[in-house]
Amino acid sequence: MRRVCFILRVRPDRLAEYRERHTAVWPDMLRALRDTGWHDYSLFLHDDGLLVGYFRTDDLAASLAAMERTDVNARWQAEMAPFFEDLDGRRPDEGFTVLDEIFNLDSQLEALDD
Repeated sequence: MRRVCFILRVRPDRLAEYRERHTAVWPDMLRALRDTGWHDYSLFLHDDGLLVGYFRTDDLAASLAAMERTDVNARWQAEMAPFFEDLDGRRPDEGFTVLDEIFNLDSQLEALDD
């Protein structure tokens, strides 16, 4: 299963509301994420607006495409878009930058055991 880490930037004047919106995400959004292959999904927010997301998935492209086909995702992305900087007309799920994984402790420990 692939580990995916991504970044976005939340507008500094919207940080408190962004945090609040994630204290109780819509139940149908939670189920859609689970059902489309997003596992162990977490968001981390720095005080300067840097948002780091992490999740695991069998197939990133398939998980993104499956979410694209859900009604709840369109509603959620429309509500969340105003919170972000530098989307240039894209939705947040289209505008995040995926980071390359360069180190994983468990993977390197497993390689030692082989």
